[in-house]
Amino acid sequence: MVTLRRILHVKADVLCTMLLLVLFCLLLYAHQVVLSSGWDMHVWKLEIHGSTSSSRTLLGSSTAKAGQESPGQQTPSSPSEPQLPPCKLQAKAKPPQAKPKHQVKSKGKSQRKSAVPTAKPLPTLPPFDFEGYLREKDNRNFKLLIDQPEKCHVGAAAEEEGGREAGSNGGSKGTSTAPYMLIAVKSVPADFDKRQVVRRTWGKEGLFQDGVSIRTVFLLGVPRNRTALPLWDRLMTYESQTFGDILLWDFEDTFFNLTLKETHFLKWVNSSCPHVKFIFKGDADVYVNVENILEMLQGQKPDQDLFVGDIIIHAKPIRRRTSKYFVPEFVYGGGLYPNYAGGGGFVMSGHTARRLSAACQQVELFPIDDVFLGMCLQLIGVKPTRHQGFRTFGIPRPSAAPHLQTFDPCFYRELMVVHSLSVPQIWLMWNLLHDPRLSCHNRTRQTSWPFKWKDKMGETAREEKDYGDKQVFITHE
Repeated sequence: MVTLRRILHVKADVLCTMLLLVLFCLLLYAHQVVLSSGWDMHVWKLEIHGSTSSSRTLLGSSTAKAGQESPGQQTPSSPSEPQLPPCKLQAKAKPPQAKPKHQVKSKGKSQRKSAVPTAKPLPTLPPFDFEGYLREKDNRNFKLLIDQPEKCHVGAAAEEEGGREAGSNGGSKGTSTAPYMLIAVKSVPADFDKRQVVRRTWGKEGLFQDGVSIRTVFLLGVPRNRTALPLWDRLMTYESQTFGDILLWDFEDTFFNLTLKETHFLKWVNSSCPHVKFIFKGDADVYVNVENILEMLQGQKPDQDLFVGDIIIHAKPIRRRTSKYFVPEFVYGGGLYPNYAGGGGFVMSGHTARRLSAACQQVELFPIDDVFLGMCLQLIGVKPTRHQGFRTFGIPRPSAAPHLQTFDPCFYRELMVVHSLSVPQIWLMWNLLHDPRLSCHNRTRQTSWPFKWKDKMGETAREEKDYGDKQVFITHE
């Protein structure tokens, strides 16, 4: 009996030991499940906010202090999102010694790895309010804040400047009371560097050969984010007093308000510069060969309709909401846009500009200015003319001359307008093309040159390219 009792006692001890081992294994398993399921993430977020006294006790006094200071380092939250994802920010700001000593190293790694993908992306810009645009589209008359009423009185000013390149010729065109060509450049208040490089290169005012007078204005609206450019109104006033070429209207300078910039400029031309012969209108990020444009205009009559540029035909409205040029069907229900010129740069006669000024007051405002101007041209019955020298979509590759590089001055010398150039590129190309040592006639041409850009426009605009389904708006800014 004694032996049997000892055997049973030993087996009971073994059973108790095994039971304890099983319970211990279950506890370890439950602990791993808690870590892998991310339940501790909520505890960590609560501790970082430092909203309870228990969190300060668990993290220690040093960590609690860091938790109190961290809200001042974070950006203020929006009303729609009262709680920011602070894990990633706090992990960078918290010193290494603030980690609890009892925390396992592998646990810290798992927390950091799981904290990164839970960070919310930056909020996207809200979609454009087309319904609000349609409600406000009849509000199309805005005050001119900065004017240049004497811009087109070039007789005395041309004599003071002494000419641009050939002012000594003193032709009759330069002594008239209106400029031969007015250069109008779309800009925004913050882009002073772009305006300055235009002033010093292709947009420089003065006299060209045969006394042809050139005048330049920049078209601007009020900046939408006025805090990003402190004292912007004083800066515009000083710039206007210094250079005398700023036209500023009292509407927000946004992408879909470029149509307002178009209508107000045409109205300004009709009232302040009615006798101008020709107008070049373009962006600030283009390079313009003004000499080539003047050569193209030889023989053209300013009292007749003329509209030349990179003409886009059969373009379809873009219905993809993610596109910058998205237009819903309730704004424009047609399947095709009218023929229009790429906004990077085009040339029109003063007569056409005056007719467009009246027509654009009759056409309903459209959020894309290039297309809107095409609608106005359609109303007055003017068919825009394509010229291959206007490259408002840039030059992706020298397809016309494979032996030349895309930034070769000999290639640019034959063009009128090239879009999408930076400020240094415009400055460089201007100096390269005006370098007296530039020589292009010694190059061996591998293919016959297909263009005759400097001939009459009737010979250059033989074919009109059909863009078809190509989403042309996406390729230019």
